Amino acid sequence: MTNAIARPLIKSGPVLAEDELESGPAARPAADTPPPVTAVTPAAPTTPAAPTTSAAPTTPAAPAARRPPRTDPALRERHARALPGWIAVSALLLALVGGVLVLARAGVIPHFEALPDVRSAAVRESGTVELSARVVAAASAAALAAFLVLGGLLVNAGGETRVLTRWGRYRGTVRRTGLVWVNPTLRRRRVDVRLRHWRSEPADVVDRTGTPIVVRLLIVWRVKDTARALFGLAAHEDYLREQVQAVLTRTASTLPCDSNAVPGPALRDGQWFADELTRALAAEVAAAGLEVYSVQPLALDYAPEVSESMRRRRLADLDAGLRTILVDDAVEAAALAVRRLERATAHELDEAARSSLMEHLLVAFVAPAGITAAVPSPAVRAGRREGRPA
Repeated sequence: MTNAIARPLIKSGPVLAEDELESGPAARPAADTPPPVTAVTPAAPTTPAAPTTSAAPTTPAAPAARRPPRTDPALRERHARALPGWIAVSALLLALVGGVLVLARAGVIPHFEALPDVRSAAVRESGTVELSARVVAAASAAALAAFLVLGGLLVNAGGETRVLTRWGRYRGTVRRTGLVWVNPTLRRRRVDVRLRHWRSEPADVVDRTGTPIVVRLLIVWRVKDTARALFGLAAHEDYLREQVQAVLTRTASTLPCDSNAVPGPALRDGQWFADELTRALAAEVAAAGLEVYSVQPLALDYAPEVSESMRRRRLADLDAGLRTILVDDAVEAAALAVRRLERATAHELDEAARSSLMEHLLVAFVAPAGITAAVPSPAVRAGRREGRPA
């Protein structure tokens, strides 16, 4: 029995051959160690699976989520080389002073008796102007230095940046405020990075039930990446307006505007609508270098063509709910009054007397509310509960 079980197990292994198995353990090398013995547990019988048919309905796969637009990953804001303004002003003053001294020494600038005589000896002896090539070169260098310094100076106010380009290529962004100096050969574009808010125009959308609604939004945003906002698209403000309309249309169609008759979430409930708008809009405009802080609905109303009918429907739903509550309370009060009457008189009423008494009590309770016609008799209510026709 042991050999019958061991043979197929060992035969299926990749190490021992058939002749080694029949020769026994004496034919094995001494260096070989016997394999560990493991207990073999017979497998429990399994029930064959039911055959599957190809005609069984399958659940369709959910569509892939739409990804926001992507831009060039290399297009990111980086700091530009900029010097403090006082260094440039100091260089400008030195260039001006040097130019004046060179021209005064050459006699171009006339000498005044109140000032020290800085003219050269040749100019003092001859009294003529000495315009040598060295003097002209020095004066030209001083003028060129002054021109470069003045051309590179700029005043950067708080909340504003300067985007620098050269021949259409992005060179960096200056966020330092105050007087700074940059390369005068670079083109500068002003970009406002302050926190801004925008009140949208009334937008016409539809909710989940297809009812047209009008929504007005307040968007708080700012430019976060100046390179993407300026070079990633033509106009970032127009892009933001279009994305607001698209996100509002998509988000408003997920829930109904009100849930009067059918219990469930609605667009007017809580902060969900504003949070979902903020999340969706921030994901859409992040690729354009914009940052959205909040999107708050300022107005959420039905369109003028359906506002009156929806108002009547809302009032009818409220009236129906109020009627149901009043009738339920009246039934409970009538039942409690009958039980107390039976307890006080120590006499149990029959079914007909109890039904008649409860019907009169119900009419007395709900008659002041003006819904007597909507009050069913106890027998009718019992029949409805048991499934019998009224």
